[in-house]
Amino acid sequence: MNELLIKEISETPVHRIRHPSKRSSHLTLWLGLLGAAAVAAGFFYFSHAEEQKKKTGQFNPIKPVPSDSVLRSRLKEEQYHVVRENGTETAFHNEYWDNFKPGIYVDIITSEALFSSTDKFDAGTGRPTFTKPISPERVVEKPDSSSGMQRTEVRTTGSNSHLGHVFNDGPPPTGRRYAINSAALHFIPVEKMKAEGYAEYLSLFPNLQSPTATPESK
Repeated sequence: MNELLIKEISETPVHRIRHPSKRSSHLTLWLGLLGAAAVAAGFFYFSHAEEQKKKTGQFNPIKPVPSDSVLRSRLKEEQYHVVRENGTETAFHNEYWDNFKPGIYVDIITSEALFSSTDKFDAGTGRPTFTKPISPERVVEKPDSSSGMQRTEVRTTGSNSHLGHVFNDGPPPTGRRYAINSAALHFIPVEKMKAEGYAEYLSLFPNLQSPTATPESK
């Protein structure tokens, strides 16, 4: 009986577990390290390139329009209500109604330049008011009969955001009054425009430019 059992055991194939060799382990480790180094180098190169573009004024600040769900998560409740639900913020209780610092106002969604402080004036309405947009192609005007009134709505061309309304009772030279919600805008002060990618609009502020002094050096 014992001899039969010993014979069966001796004839049973043995499956040995092969462990990777030290050379193979070292190779895998080095490949992993090289891959991580390549990713880090690529990230550093991209970041450096973006910084150089900002310094030279070649940085493109325009962003794509995200999905509605992403937009809802990124924007504050009032911002979303204004740009996507055609809301109106409270007069005299918004961010830019009394801001008269030199700079430009950009779309809160795409960062496209919309209005300049050089065209801003105090209409006494408690909201940012401009005589014209930076470029007429940046905005779209549409008839608006909501709230029992006949008005002209102003929306952005790029993101289709509701901005406010335009009226024909403004000052010269345009005679127009663009009443815009602060919640639809983001202000870029003139001293940060070049770094933010808006160097092309610095010509709107000739009184702040000189051969020896720039907004960044003041």
